[in-house]
Amino acid sequence: MNDLKNYYQSYNGSREVNFKERLGDDLNWALSFDQYKEAETTKHVHRLHPYKGKFIPQLVEYFLDSHTDKFKTETYFASGDIVLDPFSGSGTTMVQACELGMHAVGIDISAFNSLIGNCKVSRYNIVDIQNELKRITKALEDYIKNSNAVEFEEKLLLELNKFNNAFFPVPDYKYRLRNGEINEREYGTEKEKQFLPVYENLVKKYGIKLRQEKNGTFLDKWYSQHIRDEIDFVFERIKEIKNVSTKKIASIILSRTIRSCRATTHADLATLLEPVTSTYYCSKHGKMCKPLFSIMKWWKTYSKDTVSRLQQFDKLRTNTYQLCLTGDSRNMDIFGQVKKKNIEFGNLLENQKIKGIFSSPPYVGLIDYHEQHAYAYDLFGFERKDELEIGPLFKGQTKEAKQNYIQGISDVLNNCKRFLADDYHVFLVANDKYNMYPTIAENAGMKIVNQFRRPVLNRTEKDKTAYSETIFHLKKK
Repeated sequence: MNDLKNYYQSYNGSREVNFKERLGDDLNWALSFDQYKEAETTKHVHRLHPYKGKFIPQLVEYFLDSHTDKFKTETYFASGDIVLDPFSGSGTTMVQACELGMHAVGIDISAFNSLIGNCKVSRYNIVDIQNELKRITKALEDYIKNSNAVEFEEKLLLELNKFNNAFFPVPDYKYRLRNGEINEREYGTEKEKQFLPVYENLVKKYGIKLRQEKNGTFLDKWYSQHIRDEIDFVFERIKEIKNVSTKKIASIILSRTIRSCRATTHADLATLLEPVTSTYYCSKHGKMCKPLFSIMKWWKTYSKDTVSRLQQFDKLRTNTYQLCLTGDSRNMDIFGQVKKKNIEFGNLLENQKIKGIFSSPPYVGLIDYHEQHAYAYDLFGFERKDELEIGPLFKGQTKEAKQNYIQGISDVLNNCKRFLADDYHVFLVANDKYNMYPTIAENAGMKIVNQFRRPVLNRTEKDKTAYSETIFHLKKK
């Protein structure tokens, strides 16, 4: 027992030391939130749908809630305050505001992002959702019951199982791989070629259509014909739902489902290269894997998971207003637009004003915020506004791109400032490696009163090097 204690204690704090050696002693380790498990940083509705570039809820909670850290010397927001997120993304700030008893307004240029955010904070008739999901699942089961794809996949799985047991036995294969006895790339390529005739014979026997005839849209290119048929079938059933809130959350479930059913390898979900339409060696699982031929498994999984998350959040939420608007934060009449959607909330905004901002603006030239959900734009027919993104990936990180970025963020702050209370607090989360935020603050007539550098620990990218971001605290000049 003592040996075990000593072993684990030897690691205690080593991560903090490692990060500070690489990034500097001014890192605020309290903001690493390294004590939280992954399930806690993606709690309840925060994981209703994947989204690149979102911050963890604990970071929002730290600055909004006065009780999160006994060592904090200043509080910025109180229960009943109104918080604004002009780059709402997937709605993290709105969700945490709701949990903490605060009102919140989100704004996003992306119609799909707004849908995600609003679905997270909406109230639902859970029984109605469950009944509609059961209806659609039963209809889908009946639809695919007599499909060749079902029997084809059963036969394919049997053949793959035999092949993997023979050539990738567990745990022997991974043991030999670790010891350098096998060249993974060469061995994997060789076995791909060896299994391919088996796969091709089954495809021919069952008449499986691996590609669609059209290749023009994301949905055309990245889904097999069988998957596409099922997607369209479920979407038509969703359109029949009468309750608007139920219809929207069912749409989010379908979007999450089809994201997991793209024709790509398990190891390449983030950076799509070319559609994968045959069996392949999977480095993630150390065996031969196959593309998907039905959405059923993921539809069922995400249906159950979504209902569970909505129920969890329902126990935590407060009786406050949250709303995400679709539009450009540089010129939006926030009070007027909220009033169109909810007159009571609009009146509250006018009377009380917005206490402050907590937001993570886009990073210059880093993420294509529309393209990451291209499948959803195709399916739901939302209008894309790529050209209105601030700091988009396609404009890169040139001098002109940085100048445009500074102007864009400055314009957002200058517009939003009109709706803020006099004693406002603005918190912007950014990795400011180009030192743009002092200029942005100056342009907006604000001053940076504090900076909090935090280590970012659980990155999803393949690049796992030590990385930090800064939370800039701005106030009226």
